Amino acid sequence: MKLNAAKIRSWCRTWHRDLSFVFAGMFIVYALSGIAMNHRDSFNPNYSVKRSELQVDKSLFSQGKADKEQVLRILESIGESRNFTQFYYPEPNRLKIFLKGGSSVVIDTENGTGVYEKLSRRPIFSFVTKLHYNPGRLWTYFADAFGIAMILITITGLAMLKGKNGLWGKGGIEFGIGILVPVIILLVM
Repeated sequence: MKLNAAKIRSWCRTWHRDLSFVFAGMFIVYALSGIAMNHRDSFNPNYSVKRSELQVDKSLFSQGKADKEQVLRILESIGESRNFTQFYYPEPNRLKIFLKGGSSVVIDTENGTGVYEKLSRRPIFSFVTKLHYNPGRLWTYFADAFGIAMILITITGLAMLKGKNGLWGKGGIEFGIGILVPVIILLVM
């Protein structure tokens, strides 16, 4: 079988199309998780945190430090008594209550003011950002296959067009720009 340029381009189109469809979902997942991970300093991709102020009856603390029964009464007022895990006093007049799932309540026992921080897992981002932390050996194999597929998709895409729009024309210039941009950014950083 003799290979010519037309057959190679045809083969590249087929592989490019098929690999692109197979890995399109992963491109989207990686893109979403990558954006989320890039903005971790201003956005928690795993949890949303909702803070609300509350006022509790100061008389609960008139005998000194609260006990478990009093803590459960406080939590009952915000509908969290079933999620209680433990409590302690980080400072003499500050009560901190821990709840299942990472939520917490902090109360100033002198004036009864408090802050309730409710953590809720983000349904999509918390799932996809795990992939950037390499959750196991199976994922490593898949990520390696995905990396190889990205290289093949790129190479087959570069080889599909000929002439002025192909690699030796406008496409080559755009390809060079795609390489230069990250190199320049790395050099400037």
